[in-house]
Amino acid sequence: MVKFLPFGFKKAQQASYDEWDPPEYGAADASSYDYAPALAAIGANGQPQQQQPHPLQAPYQQNAQQGQGDPYSSHPGGEGWLTIREVRKSYKKRLVVRSVSIDVRRGESVGLLGPNGAGKTTVFYMITGLVPADNGTITIDGLDVTRLPMYRRARLGIGYLPQEASIFRGLSVEKNIMAVLEIVEPSAKKRREKLESLLEEFRITHLRKSPSIALSGGERRRCEIARALASGPSFMLLDEPFAGIDPIAVGDIQELVRHLTERGIGVLITDHNVRETLSLIDRAYIIYDGQVLTQGKPEEIIANDDVRRVYLGDMFG
Repeated sequence: MVKFLPFGFKKAQQASYDEWDPPEYGAADASSYDYAPALAAIGANGQPQQQQPHPLQAPYQQNAQQGQGDPYSSHPGGEGWLTIREVRKSYKKRLVVRSVSIDVRRGESVGLLGPNGAGKTTVFYMITGLVPADNGTITIDGLDVTRLPMYRRARLGIGYLPQEASIFRGLSVEKNIMAVLEIVEPSAKKRREKLESLLEEFRITHLRKSPSIALSGGERRRCEIARALASGPSFMLLDEPFAGIDPIAVGDIQELVRHLTERGIGVLITDHNVRETLSLIDRAYIIYDGQVLTQGKPEEIIANDDVRRVYLGDMFG
């Protein structure tokens, strides 16, 4: 039986996939974004390739354990950085993103905040490769990926967790994670070891046999993040991670984000829950009218008069 997968897999003889012909800018379905790193690991012959640790991940974790500090460049645009420079996007005659520049370092969490219609989501889409930037550059570890399709950016370490529920509702928790591991890890033994590690790491071992459709909002997010990490991303883009989460589970999601940075993963977050987001990020960019109004640490953002005028309001504190 032939199984159809995202990103334009072509049917070949004996239900194998000898060709992979992804669209220039990835799939149109937001629910499949976070599978791009996993799908990128399939070779041209349709067989899973041996997944190697990202070259940036091992030194970060090793040095952190030994207390040796950050091994990456302190210069934005170099190794260990996701860098966006003066990107611009228009839809017909409507200019949505005027000129936005952002830097995200491995091991830090950065917020991309602003009012509705400011251009935050479009910036996210340009970073992932869902839509092309009209102008500007996007680099990962110093490599220019501005014109690369989505699946190639995923190979370089970009992970994306969309706002919409992307879990396979008809599968159990462990089968959701295994669905990615079966693509990126050819060894059955290593797949099982990685599965057990992720289940334990995200404290969802007791839910492994539970149908995903029965999970709470916080449990679903844990499963989605664990599944996204199965492909070993270096940078993770989180679109509205607090959406659909009960207030009691907000702290749980914040803990998950902190856990990602402790892993050496750079996290870029956009969310309308400003207080929750500012309480966990290292820095923030405020987008207004398609451009960066200001940037800085959370306390600097809160104290900025322009940010209060156009976004936070005078009563925010």
